[in-house]
Amino acid sequence: MFAAMTISRPLTTALLGGALLALSTLTPAQASEDLARKKACLACHQVSKAVVGPSFADIAKKYKGDKKAVDRLAGKVRKGGGGVWNMPMGPMPAQGQVNEAEAKQLVTWILATN
Repeated sequence: MFAAMTISRPLTTALLGGALLALSTLTPAQASEDLARKKACLACHQVSKAVVGPSFADIAKKYKGDKKAVDRLAGKVRKGGGGVWNMPMGPMPAQGQVNEAEAKQLVTWILATN
């Protein structure tokens, strides 16, 4: 049979600390790009070119300086929206898999993409 393996407290602390350090080295931009990938945003949008929807760079340019953009666009991510970009595929459908905090994080990242 296998012997039980024990790990000393200092080693456990060092391993946990190393894992936390690795996670903390992700920049907000990397974290948001990973979130965009995880939430399937990149299926219809790209950073610098329009695909099914407008590029993130075009969105950032359009809403530059708009102090209400984060809240307004986060709402459109979650509830859907249209009538702004005149894209051939029509309005963006609601993204129910994205919660409010994630939507704001994504929009903040998108608006910084310029």
